[in-house]
Amino acid sequence: MLTTLLEAFIRPEDFWTLFRVETWEMVLKGLLIGILVSAPMGPVGLLIIRRTMNKGRCYGISTGIGAAISDMIYALITGLGVSFVMDFINDQRYVFWLKLAGAAMLLAFGIHMFLSNPIKGFRQSPNTGRGTVWHNGITGFLITFSNPLIIFLFIACFSLLTFVVPKHWLEMAMGYASILCGATLWWLALTYIIKRMRNKITIRGMLYFNRILGSVVISISFVYAIITLFHLNWLY
Repeated sequence: MLTTLLEAFIRPEDFWTLFRVETWEMVLKGLLIGILVSAPMGPVGLLIIRRTMNKGRCYGISTGIGAAISDMIYALITGLGVSFVMDFINDQRYVFWLKLAGAAMLLAFGIHMFLSNPIKGFRQSPNTGRGTVWHNGITGFLITFSNPLIIFLFIACFSLLTFVVPKHWLEMAMGYASILCGATLWWLALTYIIKRMRNKITIRGMLYFNRILGSVVISISFVYAIITLFHLNWLY
């Protein structure tokens, strides 16, 4: 990979050949995965909403960036494990069942999201101070990192989107960077919406929002199950 990069910089006309269609596909897939794993209104999402409302958007964004970094670390851990397995998968039948299992896992996750109460167990605590931006980011990272079950969501997304491509290091690096960007973009958008609609947010509204997200995830799982079952490879 290093040799290829050096040759591309020595010959600028070859630089853009590094960014083939497959690379941009990995970027788009990474953005989608980053949004999918960040969208559920779990403890981190509620914390970001609360900090954005009580402290300001800057503190909500810093918390979201900390969560996004944690997501990327789990994505790397998942990717290393999946790539190790995929090195031994040459039979398309195994790939078929892997994708179908990923669709089932994503469906289960969507149903759980739809039925769960995003504010259950969440309690307001006295605002003892804003803290620093770094402190808010670190707490966002630690809360997200304390939930290793997110690996199963990454496995489902990686399987469905054929995200792991062994021995294509540049494409994978761009993909992982895009996961971080996708998660960050989600938190930027969420904090912007919270800031604009600060006085209109209700508990019922948060519940409906979580159900909408659950419905979207369920729909995506059905779409990819159909794609897998009918071998619609042209959609990958």
